[in-house]
Amino acid sequence: MADHTHYPDDYLKGILTDVKTIALLGASPKPDRPSFGVMRFLMSKGYQVFPVNPGQAGKEILGRTVYATMADIPEPIDMVDVFRAPEYLGEVVEEALALPNRPKVLWGQLTVRDDDAVKPAEAAGIKVVMNRCPAIEMPRLGL
Repeated sequence: MADHTHYPDDYLKGILTDVKTIALLGASPKPDRPSFGVMRFLMSKGYQVFPVNPGQAGKEILGRTVYATMADIPEPIDMVDVFRAPEYLGEVVEEALALPNRPKVLWGQLTVRDDDAVKPAEAAGIKVVMNRCPAIEMPRLGL
């Protein structure tokens, strides 16, 4: 998808109904942080969420073990949900492309957008959504 300003509802709905496992990058143990609230929301909707945060690795957030990197997650992930600054999106794409089982979706949270950084992911067939929040999109789409 070339236009990352507008996403058709059926594109977003397809992603959010197809995905089962999510790596949440930049997960925080602090309840006042957006990543904590979104992780709780996604878990309440039945997704299996793997928090990723090198500074919290080995600890738990919302009862889930925190991993240092996506590569440390013990099973394939369908979607990477990115709570990191846009300048890190290129590194996230490189890490995702290096996984033996590549994710189907790369999702950049609100303000997380870098059209150039995601081009290699798109070229590899990974669906990309940026500057959106699944916790906002799901209720809007009736999911």
